[in-house]
Amino acid sequence: MITLVSAPVAPLLQSLFADAESVNVPAMAAFAALPVEQRAHILSSKTEYRAIYAELKDAAIPVSRETGLLLYMLARNAKASSIVEFGTSFGISTLHLAAALRDNGGGKLITTEFEPSKAQRARDNLSAGGLLDLVEIREGDALETLRGGLPDQIDLLLLDGAKGLYADVLALVENRLRPGALIVADNADYCAEYVAKVRDPEGGYLSLPLPGDVELSMKRG
Repeated sequence: MITLVSAPVAPLLQSLFADAESVNVPAMAAFAALPVEQRAHILSSKTEYRAIYAELKDAAIPVSRETGLLLYMLARNAKASSIVEFGTSFGISTLHLAAALRDNGGGKLITTEFEPSKAQRARDNLSAGGLLDLVEIREGDALETLRGGLPDQIDLLLLDGAKGLYADVLALVENRLRPGALIVADNADYCAEYVAKVRDPEGGYLSLPLPGDVELSMKRG
């Protein structure tokens, strides 16, 4: 059995994606209506993320269906047993990663979410999917919640929170990334510092931009 495409996970994900596409969140519509330059400034900021993510607490802002499938496939292929995620939201990406852990024979996923209401919704969704036992949800600013208590070795890192913090979050966990560990960064172009680091030939990573604004990187051995 493949957990991702079996009940209860598959119908749950279908419902969550459908809700994310259909539910009208006024704050999200207002943000989308801002000029492109203003949106880019907010998304790449290291100081304005608290306010904007508080306003968007009712918006799922999920990874795409394609990126979710990519996450599952990467985690399965890497035989991941230890995963860290920055940006839980409603737990859609978390469900994909936790499903991979289940099919890999078990493991632990540490995920962190700034908004308490989103963390609770993610907890409920993971429970509904039968995957909560594999996940530790940390509430608060990732720059604090990921500062300690990490596993000695991390197989996969997902960056999908405040874009301007990608380089800072990577700095917190990179000494725990095993050689060959994978990093998936959604909308990485909003953090020039992060992109410069992972694409630097001398920076210790191999990196490849993928369709859908995803940056896939691998830590060199």
